[in-house]
Amino acid sequence: MIEIEFEDPHYEICECCGNTTVKLTRFVYADDEAFAIYYIRFTKEHDDKNVLGLISLGEWGTDEIPKSRTSFLFRLWLNNENYNVSMADGKESPWQSEILGKILSREEALQHKWIDDVFHITDHIVDEDSEVIKYLTE
Repeated sequence: MIEIEFEDPHYEICECCGNTTVKLTRFVYADDEAFAIYYIRFTKEHDDKNVLGLISLGEWGTDEIPKSRTSFLFRLWLNNENYNVSMADGKESPWQSEILGKILSREEALQHKWIDDVFHITDHIVDEDSEVIKYLTE
């Protein structure tokens, strides 16, 4: 069972349109142990109504950066009342930090042994993350 710790959103102005960009940071726990972190960003009133996110899995219970930490870039959107998720290429990631571990290409992500964990977390995002749900369903 996983639980998500929700931080307050951060806001900035989108350079391309002047609308509000929302940035979210979430901590994921499995059986009360640090399991993952995810970041999400979206811009209100953009023509393409989708969410860009990054999930980083690996050892999160220490201050050290383990080599096993790996990140998956994804997009979420709503289509005919169904949530959809797609892996994206890590080169497109606005998040670049060694703390996240290697950000995988789309092909690497789809073949990675942790891909089921990624989809498990995205299922929780569309069920529990009120900021994401509100944006996609408005």
